[in-house]
Amino acid sequence: MAEEQHWLLTDIAADLWTERFHVSSGDFSGIRFPASWFVSKRTLHGGRRDGVELVEVHNGTLTLSILPTRGMGLWRGEYRGLRLGWQAPIRGPVHPQWVHLMDRAGLGWLDGFDEWMCRCGLHSNGPPGHDPHTGEFLPLHGRIANQPAHYLAVRLSCQPPYWLEVHGRVQETTLFFSHLELRSRIRTAVGAAWLEIEDEVVNLSDRAAELELLYHWNFGPPFLEQGSRVVAPVRELAPRNAHAAAGVASWETYAGPTAGFVEQVYFAELLADSTRRTLALLHNSNQERGVVLRFRQDQLPRFIVWKHTAAVEDGYVTGLEPATNFPNFKAFERHHGRVLTLPPHGQYRTWLRMDVLDHRDAVRSVLTEIARLQTVPPTIHPQPHPDWCQP
Repeated sequence: MAEEQHWLLTDIAADLWTERFHVSSGDFSGIRFPASWFVSKRTLHGGRRDGVELVEVHNGTLTLSILPTRGMGLWRGEYRGLRLGWQAPIRGPVHPQWVHLMDRAGLGWLDGFDEWMCRCGLHSNGPPGHDPHTGEFLPLHGRIANQPAHYLAVRLSCQPPYWLEVHGRVQETTLFFSHLELRSRIRTAVGAAWLEIEDEVVNLSDRAAELELLYHWNFGPPFLEQGSRVVAPVRELAPRNAHAAAGVASWETYAGPTAGFVEQVYFAELLADSTRRTLALLHNSNQERGVVLRFRQDQLPRFIVWKHTAAVEDGYVTGLEPATNFPNFKAFERHHGRVLTLPPHGQYRTWLRMDVLDHRDAVRSVLTEIARLQTVPPTIHPQPHPDWCQP
């Protein structure tokens, strides 16, 4: 048997589209996998999810739900009964045809937002507004999360650690404007408690193109609860606005569901190890479970904490958000040198890993790892930083 198996499910260039797909460990009688696994694809029907393609990857312990129709985002996950994601007010996943980005003065992106992880970008992210540099009106958090994949493939490594991979390509292109393509590989290993995302953003144009990219990871219960904490090796942190400044003394701790809570956002830069890797941990109140994000600080130099501990019905959630930039108006980020420029046919690569921690020793081990990186006391600004936060 070949060392790798490959299934092409969608390739618009070849006029190929597969409506249903299923492969599992039971299809490979000659291989003794450490756990039973499957990868499947189907199309959802009914309501605003009608027409959304769903790829499910189950590695034996961890389940991932991937949305090719929504920019290769992660809709939700589960690890040994622990839910990964959050309970959004909307019933998703929402097909992009129902998401009108320019609605409500550019806030239409919120109509489809219920993912565990979605990307914000690629041409822009942050609040809606007019960009005087290009004359465009930029909607909230950009377009990539509402663009469908034009290429989709599944790969299996038939040798340990038995990789299960989903590859997707999504274009964000407009005549006379940028021509960007996201090439994503989402993978896990059979029996693993983690997943990796390796992305490459390619400029398909003969002209230079700007890039902003933010990974919006969202967690609710059971990892988020009264007394949960976010822990990271912070070099410097500032509240986004005066409202967040009122809570900056407790930026790393969470309240329980609170009716009427108004979101608070904190911008940070983290310390990293000698290989430029860093991490951020969210753990519950008694440190019995947690999730840790690992990423490269040289690729994603900014980190954002979004606290939205509203009533469960209104979305009790926190966002842990590695990014190339802070989510301000693009003109402000450009002025401060945080908008990337890709040369003609250039590319930009990112790597992230998400681990689930389901016992106290695992959480404490990550806390120790973070403490080792915290070689200097963090600088916590009591008010918004003028170079980081747009007035």
